[in-house]
Amino acid sequence: QVQLMESGGGSVQPGGSLTLSCVVSGDIPVSSMNMGWYRQAPGKQRELVATITGSGLTNVADSMRGRFSVSRDIAKNTMFLQMSSLKPEDTAVYLCNARHQISYWGEGTLVTVSS
Repeated sequence: QVQLMESGGGSVQPGGSLTLSCVVSGDIPVSSMNMGWYRQAPGKQRELVATITGSGLTNVADSMRGRFSVSRDIAKNTMFLQMSSLKPEDTAVYLCNARHQISYWGEGTLVTVSS
């Protein structure tokens, strides 16, 4: 069993930065799972933001590349999403996902970008 807990969301002005964390608890280490960040804005479909494989390969969605990056700390069993140059359209609930035979989801953390 795996539990995911996101944190780090909040309100920020356009151009600002935030770092989100996803702490993984349970029997499976992050190094054994493919993980990702998704986001869902009000009235919109959930979209993929970034992924990191069990071996540490990362990818960021085209529209966010250069502003967002994903990383992890294996010792802390935690995945991070570093976000910079935030725009109002980045406002969404950001969700952590982990996949190991089945898919696990956190409850999300809200990011609001507004002046």
